[in-house]
This record gives sequence, structure tokens and C-alpha cells, in this order.
Amino acid sequence: MRWCKYVKVILVLLSATIFTVTIHKVPYGHFKDLLNNSVVERLFHEEPCACMEHCLAASDDEWFAEHFRKDVPPALSLNNSVLPNHIFKWWQSLQSTRSKANYSQVIKELFSVIPGEEWYRDASPSRCRTCAVVGNSGNLLGSYYGPVIDNHDFVFRMNKAPVQGYEKDVGSRTTHHIMYPESAIHLDNNTHLVLLPFKTLDIQWVTSALTDGSIKRTRFKVIDKLQANKDKVMVMHPAFMHYVHKTWLHIKSRRSYPSTGFLVLIFAMHICDEVNVFGFGANSKGTWHHYFEKTPKSFKRTGKHSGGIEHETILELHERRLIDLYMGW
Repeated sequence: MRWCKYVKVILVLLSATIFTVTIHKVPYGHFKDLLNNSVVERLFHEEPCACMEHCLAASDDEWFAEHFRKDVPPALSLNNSVLPNHIFKWWQSLQSTRSKANYSQVIKELFSVIPGEEWYRDASPSRCRTCAVVGNSGNLLGSYYGPVIDNHDFVFRMNKAPVQGYEKDVGSRTTHHIMYPESAIHLDNNTHLVLLPFKTLDIQWVTSALTDGSIKRTRFKVIDKLQANKDKVMVMHPAFMHYVHKTWLHIKSRRSYPSTGFLVLIFAMHICDEVNVFGFGANSKGTWHHYFEKTPKSFKRTGKHSGGIEHETILELHERRLIDLYMGW
């Protein structure tokens, strides 16, 4: 992927040469037509990213523009942690019981342990960040997608997804692992932990799990002392979760909320220039199961998630060439 930067430089230099050689020889009307050529146009209008095939920021798709909001922060930081009242109420409604904890104090304690900076506000014309969002579908088995997945800059995995023993199909690299307390696993020192906070207690848990291990139970017993690099931990913003819920899925019911996989996909679209999706949906036989299950059991129910809407939206993104969806087997 890195060679595209050098190609772009060559094109710009070549275009500049054409410009200086021809400006005195081409009548204005013809020169204006020449400017419509996409190669020459790049000399005057900087590309939003350096990717040659896909660049989400460059999309002029009206449907995408209606859904995608750059102003919504993907991750919590010290500077953006205050929640509007309607978002706070929605977030609290996801919890079976209302938390009595003081949210401001919970955030203060969180950022005494993990970085309080804003992550991934580094988009530029010179960047081409490619990302693989790897779901847990059984359609990965026999796909041999491993090398393709590993070739991305960022590789997102979620919940308890194992890698060992499945490398040829799911890859071996993980840069970001998304989880909530009940689905947590230990991570190596090089992997980012991205917490999905479905409740205030989830934020309290990650603070505890990275320090004294005082919280041992949320909905049920959880890992109390988590192995993870504190400097690589971030928390998905409740406002971002609300935005996915309302803007992308148009969910009206408070009893339904986006799945982990769909949240991660939209998260990736906000911090990446090119997004490729693996391990979502059913296998070729129409069976929905996890690739790591020893005795796979088909599951159709999506619990509190709007599975049908999510699947249709992912297909829409693929058909509009905003993402590439690898269907597996």
C-alpha cells in the first residue's frame, strides 16, 4: 500500500511539468477542459487521503453523506467526556438497573489510569490507513483469508475471538481488540483494548481491572485483573454508540441497540481510510455460527440487536463500494 504515496508524488510532478510546458501553448478554453482531467485536477485539489482504490473521506455518495458524521467522536477523552442529557438518558436505558455512580467521578478515575487524549484525529492527504474488521462468523473457515487480513495497517477483532490454530483463515495480527467486561480476554502489550461501555459499571470495571481488581462481577463473574497495556486502552464514546443506533440503524426501540460487530465497523470507518470486512454473516449453507465453536450450533436470533437492519446496511455499504465485504465460504 505504501507505494501509492510515491505514485502520487510522481503524478503531481508530471502534472506540474505538463502545466508549465502547455500553459503558453493551449488556448484558455482547451486548458479549462484539460483541468477536468482527474490526473491534472489532483495538482490543484488535494486528495483527502493517499489510498488509490478506496478513500472513505472522498466519497460523494449522498446516502453515505446522510449517515456519516465526522463530528461525532469515536472514543472518550478528557475533553469530550461530558454527555448531553438525551444521550446520557439513552445510555442509562441500556442498563438493567440505573447506576448510582457519579459519572463525572467515574470518568475522572478512568483517565487517571488510561490516556485522556483524543485518538486518531490524524487524517491527512498523505495517509492511507487500511483496516480489516474481522467478525467471528463460521464463513471464515476454509477461506484462507489470513494473509489478506494481516496485510492491513489495523486489524480489529472482538470479544473472545481466538487466533491460535486458525491463522490461515483469520490471520495472526491484532492491533485492536474490542470487548466489554463479560467478553474480556487478556491481551499482549502491543494490542489496543477498545472497551464497549454498555453501562457505567463497564467503565468502572476497566479502571478496576487495570489497577486493584476490586470489581469481580458485573452481570456475572468477570476477569478482575486484566492483562493489557494501559497506554493503549480506549473507551468507545457513548455518544458514538447513540449515533450508530439512531443515524445508521434508525432504531426507535430503547430495548434494542447495535451489535458489537456493527459498532466496530462504523468505528473503523471513522478512523480508517479504507475498510475491508471479514467474518460477517452466514456461511455458504446459510448457517450462522462462530468459527471457533467445536460443535457449531446454528443461531438465528440476534437478541437485543437489530440483526436484519445491520446486515442490510452492511450489504448497502458494500454495493456502494464504500467497504469491501469478504463473504467467506
